[in-house]
Amino acid sequence: MVTDGRGWLRAGYWLVTLAGIAVYAFLALPVLVIVLSAFSPEAYPQFPPQGFSLRWFSALLDDAGWRESLNISVILLLVVTPVTVVLGTFAAWALARLEFRYREALQAFILSPLMIPQVVLGIALLYVLTAAGIAGMISGLVIGHIVVALPYVVRTVSVSLAAMDRRLEAVAMSLGAGRWYTFRHVTLPLIKPGMLAGAVFAAVTSFGEVSVSLFLSAPDTISVPVRIFNYVDQTFDPTVNAISVIFIVIAVLILMVIEKTIGLVKIL
Repeated sequence: MVTDGRGWLRAGYWLVTLAGIAVYAFLALPVLVIVLSAFSPEAYPQFPPQGFSLRWFSALLDDAGWRESLNISVILLLVVTPVTVVLGTFAAWALARLEFRYREALQAFILSPLMIPQVVLGIALLYVLTAAGIAGMISGLVIGHIVVALPYVVRTVSVSLAAMDRRLEAVAMSLGAGRWYTFRHVTLPLIKPGMLAGAVFAAVTSFGEVSVSLFLSAPDTISVPVRIFNYVDQTFDPTVNAISVIFIVIAVLILMVIEKTIGLVKIL
């Protein structure tokens, strides 16, 4: 009986292991196909490639349109991420620490972009920003991306605020520290993991945002995801695979830096 029990446990262990390997392989296979196809010398994506070539990376760098879109995406990333983290942190702190009427309604309003279909949100922003005269401008894209990314920061910072011991703030203020001093020197260091997680989510959301950007873009403010969307619809060559490989490498490098300096477990 003991032997039979151990046999079943061993069989279950191998079944779970094989299931895990199958899941990881299923998730990694699309990335592997994209990476290998990007180095194909042929004029169309081919897997497995029949040779090795940097032809499509060179074509990507030589294309002024792709370079312009990359500049737009980088600008959006550098502006949207810090602004969203600041706004989201203060919003989460106000929702968690201040008592005022309609607090739940305000929280639901801030988090509503998570529930509203992106197409509906894009149309609504198009109407509002057109009336304001900034639709199709980089400032309009910044506003649109902030609206989409803000709920992620609010949620992650709210989790950190809920987990921290509020008595530490009370002790600081009882020793003479003001509310602003306490927020800067006590609260912020304790909720830093939530802020970093929010920054990661805001950056990823902004850099990969398509639905809202389609409505708010103009010919001279096309981000990389929108250009990829249009390119796939009109052309079928591995240039898109090449830009995808660059994104994958950047993402892996960022994750490695975060893991070495902070630790992924602390922010995810």
